[in-house]
Amino acid sequence: MATEVNLIEKLKHYFGFDKFKGDQEAIVRNVLAGNDSFVLMPTGGGKSLCYQLPSLIMDGTAIVVSPLIALMKNQVDVINGMSEEEGVAHYLNSSLNKAAIDQVKEDIMTGRTKLLYVAPESLNKEENIEFFKKVKISFYAIDEAHCISEWGHDFRPEYRKIRHAIDEIGDAPIIALTATATDKVRTDIKRSLGIDDAPEYKSSFNRPNLYYEVRPKTKEIDKQIIMFIRQHPGKSGIVYCLSRKKVEELAAVLRANDIKAAPYHAGLDSATRSETQDDFLMEKIDVIVATIAFGMGIDKPDVRFVIHYDIPKSLEGYYQETGRAGRDGGEGKCIAFYSSKDLKKLEKFMEGKPVAEQDIGRQLLQETAAYAESSVCRRKMLLHYFGEEFTEENCHNCDNCLHPKTKVEAQSALTIVLQAVLAVKENFRQEYISVRL
Repeated sequence: MATEVNLIEKLKHYFGFDKFKGDQEAIVRNVLAGNDSFVLMPTGGGKSLCYQLPSLIMDGTAIVVSPLIALMKNQVDVINGMSEEEGVAHYLNSSLNKAAIDQVKEDIMTGRTKLLYVAPESLNKEENIEFFKKVKISFYAIDEAHCISEWGHDFRPEYRKIRHAIDEIGDAPIIALTATATDKVRTDIKRSLGIDDAPEYKSSFNRPNLYYEVRPKTKEIDKQIIMFIRQHPGKSGIVYCLSRKKVEELAAVLRANDIKAAPYHAGLDSATRSETQDDFLMEKIDVIVATIAFGMGIDKPDVRFVIHYDIPKSLEGYYQETGRAGRDGGEGKCIAFYSSKDLKKLEKFMEGKPVAEQDIGRQLLQETAAYAESSVCRRKMLLHYFGEEFTEENCHNCDNCLHPKTKVEAQSALTIVLQAVLAVKENFRQEYISVRL
């Protein structure tokens, strides 16, 4: 295994950094030692480096399972941009034609490719499994691992089949990484991947530079958003909406008010999405109006605000989306608009789904509603949700702390909210037992 000096040298050589952040070094060393790892690191904490660096050091090719084509392209471009040789990083997904796929496979077989990003669907394809059997795999990295869990905010059924594919291809260490996972999600991820004994590297979820605010959603919402953006001229921001239709409408409204904005959702063709993403990174546009399809793995450190036009389906989703603000440590304002009507709409969307899924969905919404309606410190509530204690009386950076209710009101609200969260957690525990048995 690399000595400490060598590891810092490699870090400097490949990434230009003089030192590791948080648990990065311990995680890299664990991967280099051939062990499984579970990494829970909030957005902006440097998760990608935890598998990118060991992949460049180790023999063979690391397979990185990633859920979004845009995310793969972004990360592959970054790695190849830093490397002196071509083909060090590749991706394999449905966007490639046969000639491109053949080139990727050739680069892997010649040992040139150290890092291969695949969609879970591609990993599970029989022809790819047969190809991977011939490849020396250094390790498997499962990025956005919360997609494995039905209780994660972005469940993808294909992620449940990853362990089966690994068993067919051949055993190698697994590193699972996510920016958001409650205890129940974490247990589900480790069990599904067969890494129950993997050491857990858990970073703090507290982002002191982020300001949290919930506003009532009224007919004036568009005006409020326009006014807010105008108060932050030239600043980069993201506005999340639940429907593609609303994304298109709001982007048009912002443009009509001389705000440089563009829509982003899965219904747009990949060339348009790619161009919008690049324009945002290059600051040709200031605001992206998007569904949750945008943002996963996008590395823009100076996003100054994240607005939720609609309240999200879960607190995990909300935390991850707000986490795209202020990744450089600078100011980040997170504004969410909330109305109980939206909650009823979201409940209606769940009709027709399996009963267990509806129950899970309702409980996630219940937690979101408790957060939105609470008069206690938003930071305290969020951190409590992720099993972390915030002991300070006042965070000085959320609407409830800056404009507090009376102490009696706040304390009774905290009791109600904590009771609701505890009740939800107990329900989940019972659900978990019944669903798994």
